[in-house]
Amino acid sequence: MSEQPENQFVERRATPRDGDQDYPIVVKGLRNSFGEQVIHENLDLSVRRGEILGVVGGSGTGKSVLMRSIIGLQRPTEGEILVFGRDILAADPDEEIGVRSRWGVMFQGGALFSTLTVGENVEVPLKQFHPDLDDDLRSQIARFKVQLSGLPDEAAFKYPSELSGGMRKRAGLARALALDPELLFLDEPTAGLDPIGAAAFDSLTRELKETLGLTVFLITHDLDTLYEICDRVAVLAEKRVIAVGTIPELLASDHPWIQEYFNGPRGRAAKATQERLAGKQAAKDGKMDDSIDRAPGQGA
Repeated sequence: MSEQPENQFVERRATPRDGDQDYPIVVKGLRNSFGEQVIHENLDLSVRRGEILGVVGGSGTGKSVLMRSIIGLQRPTEGEILVFGRDILAADPDEEIGVRSRWGVMFQGGALFSTLTVGENVEVPLKQFHPDLDDDLRSQIARFKVQLSGLPDEAAFKYPSELSGGMRKRAGLARALALDPELLFLDEPTAGLDPIGAAAFDSLTRELKETLGLTVFLITHDLDTLYEICDRVAVLAEKRVIAVGTIPELLASDHPWIQEYFNGPRGRAAKATQERLAGKQAAKDGKMDDSIDRAPGQGA
């Protein structure tokens, strides 16, 4: 195993126990390769229950490959992947179905079936995992998930080609939520969205996480998203996860890539925006506290 640099921030705690429900995702010693090209080597990562974990890294570091490995679409060369305490690489078909029914995935761009309406797209996992479900009930569930994703009810009857890019992403999110998952995987959910649309999607993600009790594995290069909603961030570089921590913890790292990513022009702009918003919220909270403390009819 390659050694971590002494001055590099890494999360220092005991390795989660197999089946530890505080860590619904545990990746150990992962190796992914395509022919001679090694993407991941001895990669370790643990995701805490109830957190939004942002996953960042340069081009070619295998962010999507890591996600695909966790959800069983890419079989790694070596390693162990525990999801809800089950080794998905060694799971029998029944175990695999049981685990897969507990997660939802939103791929880049939504990845919707173009010949199906939005509602029919949302029904796909319901048909797959609950084939005996009544047709009317399945349709009602699909329409509810469409509304839950922030789309109007009529969007359920539209085809993907009739939607804007942002609406297609929300439709993909609705499908990811179809089975009431505990785990939600989001692959570049704000890519291609304008700043207002990206901020709205971030707010929706945070709201869903809080109201539904989700654990979110979020691949992104959007610094605003990292600052706004991610509880922790995992950094992929050098074929492994080189650091996991909060934004302040990562900012304290002296790893060159982390410094360039978070302290470059865009990183500084995202940080300044977050500090400005935090200042406004603090001022607003202060005014509310002042009005509460003041007795009725009391002057300033």
